Amino acid sequence: MNEAIKVLCVTAATIGFFHTLFGPDHYLPFIVMSKARSWSMTKTLFITFLCGLGHVFSSVVLGLIGVAFGLALGKLEAFEAFRGNLAAQALIIFGFTYCVWGIHRAIKNKPHSHAHIHKDDVVHSHEHAHVHAHAHPHKVEKKNITPWVLFTIFVLGPCEPLIPLIMYPAAESSLPGLLLVTAVFSVVTISTMMSVVLISSWGVSFVKLGHVERYSHALAGAAICLSGMAIQFLGL
Repeated sequence: MNEAIKVLCVTAATIGFFHTLFGPDHYLPFIVMSKARSWSMTKTLFITFLCGLGHVFSSVVLGLIGVAFGLALGKLEAFEAFRGNLAAQALIIFGFTYCVWGIHRAIKNKPHSHAHIHKDDVVHSHEHAHVHAHAHPHKVEKKNITPWVLFTIFVLGPCEPLIPLIMYPAAESSLPGLLLVTAVFSVVTISTMMSVVLISSWGVSFVKLGHVERYSHALAGAAICLSGMAIQFLGL
C-alpha cells in the first residue's frame, strides 16, 4: 500500500465519521421511529444497517460508473446534489405526513373518564384510552411499510464527500486502492450510524412520556420533518 492510499484511507475514515455525526438525518429517523413504534434494539439496528448500506452503496455505484466511463466530476456532483435535494424533500414529506397521521391517531385514542358509583356511594373516576384490538395481528404487521420508506429515502440520499474527495483520487492510484478507500468510508459511515442509534435509543428508552405517549408518532414525524428541513435549508 503506497502512502497516497494510506492518507486517503485515513481521510475516508475521518470524513465518514464526521459526515455521519454532523448529519442528523443519518440517525434521528431511526431513534424516533424506534421509540414511537416500540421496535426492539435488534430490529432498530438491523433497519439502520440496511438503510446505511443502501445510502453508501448508491453513491459507490454512481462513483464507480463515473470512474469507469470517465464522466466529468462536475456532472457527478450535480447529480449528487439533485439526489440530495430529492432525499431531503422526501424526508420532509414523509415526516410531515407521519406527523399528521400521528396527531389523528392521538386524537382518535384520546383518553376519557368514566365515573363508577360503588355501594358506599363513593364515586371513582377512571381514565380510559381507546384501544383497537385486531383479530389478525400478523396481517397488520405486514402493512407496516415504514422501514421500506426509510430505506428508499436513504438510497436516494447521497454521500456527498465520497466521490469528489475520495473515489477520484483513489482511482488515479490503483483499483485495489479505490476499493479499499471506498470500503473504509462505507464501514466507518455505517458503524457510526449504528453506534449513535444504539447509544441514543438506549438512552431514550429510559424517557417516560406519560400522557404525551399517545403523541409519540406525531413527535417522531415532526422530528423527521425537521431533520429534512435542516438538510434542505441549512445544508446539514
